[in-house]
Amino acid sequence: MKRGIAALMMTIAILFSGLSLAAHHSFAAQYHSNKPITLKGDITRIEWANPPIYFYIDVAESGGGTVHWAIEGGAPSTLYRAGWRKGSAKVGDVVTVAGFVARDGSKLVNMQRALLADGRNLFVGNQTYYQKGR
Repeated sequence: MKRGIAALMMTIAILFSGLSLAAHHSFAAQYHSNKPITLKGDITRIEWANPPIYFYIDVAESGGGTVHWAIEGGAPSTLYRAGWRKGSAKVGDVVTVAGFVARDGSKLVNMQRALLADGRNLFVGNQTYYQKGR
């Protein structure tokens, strides 16, 4: 009986750990590390979700019109420890984002750094790329 319960508990643990692993993605699998991009635009929406936050910006095109980009940032807990709160950036703020484009060609960027118009750093992501001097 004890072995049966232990086996059931182990099976449940394995199943739930697989769900957690599937929820996260590899940077290398989703983004081009050799295709950096810098975008400047107005924040249109912010989603403080876990594990990464997302915000969305409208970027003006040279030929007219705008392109809507999704920006993936860090985890809310990391940003909170760095001093950021939900009110640190607002819809309508102008932000310049440096990061890497998605491999699938979508308008998605993995943010490495961001700067508000007033000079404040915003939602600092993984800095390893920049620390390596690339």
